[in-house]
Amino acid sequence: MTERGLVRYGNTTIPYTVTRSRRRKKTIEITLDASEGVLVAAPFAAPAEAIRDVVLKRAGWIIARANEGALAPNPKQFISGETLPYLGREVRLDVTHADVPGVRIRFSHWLFAVTVPARLNGDERRTAIRAAFVRWYRRRAGDSVRSAIERWSKVVGAAPTAVAVRDQRRRWGSCAPDGTLRFNWRIAMAEPELLDYVVVHELAHLVHRNHSREFWSLVELAMPDYPLRRKRLREAGPRLSV
Repeated sequence: MTERGLVRYGNTTIPYTVTRSRRRKKTIEITLDASEGVLVAAPFAAPAEAIRDVVLKRAGWIIARANEGALAPNPKQFISGETLPYLGREVRLDVTHADVPGVRIRFSHWLFAVTVPARLNGDERRTAIRAAFVRWYRRRAGDSVRSAIERWSKVVGAAPTAVAVRDQRRRWGSCAPDGTLRFNWRIAMAEPELLDYVVVHELAHLVHRNHSREFWSLVELAMPDYPLRRKRLREAGPRLSV
């Protein structure tokens, strides 16, 4: 279930969206999304006042990133001239309408050529284009992740039993007990160096299932500059959205 709230911090109003989950037992987590704003993941029974207090406590951190669009998200209209991130760069959209059965996306020379059915208008049009881009990014993420796993599994000394790409809004990757690694399709939007970090991080979880000193030592052994990549991913994360 979802709900909305807002807090005042100085002269700034911070609206936020809460998603409650019965599986989340204790922690209240805040993330920033370029298109959806401030997102709060909370336990199902968490009091609204407790959630509000957490948002207020993190208000300074949220406002420091307001220039990334988190406080006033600007949903994409998917029109010519707009941009979407891919491989760490902003790629311009060139949108045309034609008598086609569905949305078509072609990436060439750092341009997204998007062909949209002429019959689509308004919200239906935006929804169809966004869904097409999600599918496009998901395929690219799958290809890139599998290629990176092939390279980095030899360095880390571990390989997954299976690989999947999912809509994991609040996590870039996860490691299941059966050795399956799951990745957020949005990682295709990031620089390849950041995708590599996420892959190394999850491969290391196949050896160490927690974030112990041994886990981070293995990550550092495989990727000595991982702290810089981790920092860059945290900074870029709120902008990686459609």
